[in-house]
Amino acid sequence: MIKMTPLMKDLLDKALADGTPCLIGTASKDGRPQISPKGSVAVFNDDVLCYWERSHRSSQKRIGENPNVTVYYRNPARKENPYRAGCIRFHGKARIVTTGPEWEKAWGLTNHEEQSKDPERKGAAVLIDLDLIEQIDSTVIMKRD
Repeated sequence: MIKMTPLMKDLLDKALADGTPCLIGTASKDGRPQISPKGSVAVFNDDVLCYWERSHRSSQKRIGENPNVTVYYRNPARKENPYRAGCIRFHGKARIVTTGPEWEKAWGLTNHEEQSKDPERKGAAVLIDLDLIEQIDSTVIMKRD
């Protein structure tokens, strides 16, 4: 079962301010990988992450082609971070949301620094339904039943 912990939420909420934004790994329909920094990754609910996609570049296109993504968080400087090398990898399926309650909620969870870069709210919410959370050494922290 996946149920995001308060510590995971706190680490993700502080990632950009700590200078350690998450990296999002996407892949094209033919499997070509790409990594992009995202400063707005947040816990949407117990088993879903979200981020605000304001650039509308290749990550968004790739998610449309192939929903499988990885979110990579690393900050060994946080003393309360018990995960090996301060790393957590979140794996799941992403979907783009452009209107409605989920879009509004994701905007509300987006940190102020990222919101200020999209004052007209032209971005999209990306929701990631998680199926696995693991440490850097592939030790499973949680997985979907």
